[in-house]
Amino acid sequence: MINIIGLGYIGLPTALMLAASGNEVVGTDYNKELVQTLNKNMLTFEEPGLEELFEKANNKGITYTNEYQNTDFYIVTVPTPYDKEDKKIDPSYVIAATNKVLEVCKKGTILVIESTISPGTIDKFVRPLVKKAGLKINEDIYLVHAPERILPGQMIKELKHNSRTIGADSPEAAQKVKDVYATFCEGEIVCTDIRTAEMTKVVENTYRGINIAFANELTKIARHDNLDVHEIIKIANMHPRVNILSPGPGVGGHCIPVDPWFLVGDYPRLTNLISTALEINESMPEMVLDRITDIMKENNITDKNKIGIYGLTYKADVDDIRESPTLQLFEKMEAHFAEPFRVFDPMVKKKILSNQQMNFENFVEESELIVLMVEHSHLKENIDLLNGKYILDTHNLVDDAYKL
Repeated sequence: MINIIGLGYIGLPTALMLAASGNEVVGTDYNKELVQTLNKNMLTFEEPGLEELFEKANNKGITYTNEYQNTDFYIVTVPTPYDKEDKKIDPSYVIAATNKVLEVCKKGTILVIESTISPGTIDKFVRPLVKKAGLKINEDIYLVHAPERILPGQMIKELKHNSRTIGADSPEAAQKVKDVYATFCEGEIVCTDIRTAEMTKVVENTYRGINIAFANELTKIARHDNLDVHEIIKIANMHPRVNILSPGPGVGGHCIPVDPWFLVGDYPRLTNLISTALEINESMPEMVLDRITDIMKENNITDKNKIGIYGLTYKADVDDIRESPTLQLFEKMEAHFAEPFRVFDPMVKKKILSNQQMNFENFVEESELIVLMVEHSHLKENIDLLNGKYILDTHNLVDDAYKL
């Protein structure tokens, strides 16, 4: 039996996929309300294909509980936030989950850490816990790191088709974990050591963060010389060895804006390029505010309540607001305005901000300037309703709109 620890954006889809593929699975989470919701046959977030997978897994017998199970196979998918001051990982959730596992696990247990962690986390924080518990590694317990590689909005597809990395001390344990993941993963599964597995996941997200930062810096250069950055990138990408990503109003989610800081925190003298790239990405909400100010002055808009922000999530067609550029923008607004602008997002069904509007038509009607922060399908389907409004388009969706 496999005990999945943590039933959030990563743990729940993983648990459902394993169960739907014929594995005996128990999902554990400390959040009692979350577990109660799942046991009422209701999902806790939206994701394409998740509802069908949920039904299939439930029919296969998956169960949800607040209790850790007495078994010999655990997959830990708890959060790994970072301290914004010292840029280091906060391993407290991983530590707490590991300690709970060590209290109840069977001899010969495989403990898979799937949470994204900074290189060396298992050596620094997990191995000492095993020793303190009086257990022997590669005898009483086998440590494994198998970092997740899925993107909200495409979780089910990517769980099936993305390649996976299994890092372990023991080749035998790595093979057992590989066999479990192979019950649903059709991509290549590579086995390596733990430190390499830890590093590769962080490197993947760091690479993408640097690429986005380059695009964002090009945006600033193009703005300075009144050029179209999207046309520049489109033409440059026609070169067979160039692939510049799209610029935007900031970088959100729990991976790209967070994981690279693990490297900066651990290797401060060796990560000049990475830290500069991260600072560029973090500066983009400030650029959005500067453009809003310019457009308001140009069009004599004096009432900030006439400014509407479309999009609260960190990317299109998901309900995940973690590290969202819009929230970053609101955090920076104190330097520009007394209170945040009004905001609307069709994916956020529950009111979580005082300035949040729940009716799209009213949101549009009451706005003079609408800032397009997220390119939801809903926006593309209703773009005609924005006619007659000033638009600041951060994603190049509207031809005659203001651009970053």
